[in-house]
Amino acid sequence: MLRTLLRPATAPIRRWVMTAFPKPPTGGIDYEHPAGDPGLFGPNSVTWRIHNDFCGMLAGGLCALYLQTLHPRALAGVWDHSNFREDLVGRLRRTTAFVGGTTYAPTAEAHAMIARVRSIHANVRGLDEAGQPYSADDPDLLTWVHVSEMASFLAGFRAYGPMDVPAAAADAYLDETRRVAEALGARDVPGSVAALDDYVRDIIPTLAYTERTRVVLEVLADLDLPVPLAGLSRDIFLHAGAALLPPWASDLLRRSAADQMKGRVATATLRGMAPLFRAALTDGVATRSCRRVGVDRGLLSHWPAGVATI
Repeated sequence: MLRTLLRPATAPIRRWVMTAFPKPPTGGIDYEHPAGDPGLFGPNSVTWRIHNDFCGMLAGGLCALYLQTLHPRALAGVWDHSNFREDLVGRLRRTTAFVGGTTYAPTAEAHAMIARVRSIHANVRGLDEAGQPYSADDPDLLTWVHVSEMASFLAGFRAYGPMDVPAAAADAYLDETRRVAEALGARDVPGSVAALDDYVRDIIPTLAYTERTRVVLEVLADLDLPVPLAGLSRDIFLHAGAALLPPWASDLLRRSAADQMKGRVATATLRGMAPLFRAALTDGVATRSCRRVGVDRGLLSHWPAGVATI
């Protein structure tokens, strides 16, 4: 009954998401087979819950992009080896597909995705803006990219997700997800909030706002989503993502008082919209993966036993 009443509001949202992040026409992952395969995490993981929230993940992913523009070597790989100026949406889609696949896909598919990315990384190398060498398979660089993403996804869920995050759940999330980073070749990956805080404190002195940062931020600000009301959609999610930035990152990115105000407005707007997104997206990869392992998707509405205490 409730779903029928909400359909006039949720149907356009579903079309928006499916247009912006379409399924591959052929050769996509079969999330419903083989039966019983838990993938890398399984339904009792915190990761399955946090990565199931569209608003938190998209805003968090954009926050991670902001953070990654501050690392000269991470940015150099994007600058030299991608067509981000023309296809930033494509880059977002590929990142979304990788995170979704390694989270929910059957085990063999998840490992195959990791192997493909490692193969690509092996050919991404060069000199950064200061003339220092970089390579995409540098373990320390991989750790930074992973940390910037997971910290942002966690912040996104805390801001826009359907339930509060207990401290134990946050620690479990970081501990679970580091297995993907380590499989890609990262090292010394933080596995708790305390370890993440220590890592961030140590890396801040190596981060900087450069001319390349400015250019990428300009491209991001003009992101052209292939959806109705693209400018409004973009601005809400971009500002909601930027609002997740920690204060030190906002300072490095030179965000003005006006930017901060836009972030607060976007945060309130997205929080109001988030329940409609959840009502619209009831048959995504998380739901199909739940069917694969024989559990009801409602299980993901509660924290696993052992991490549920705030």
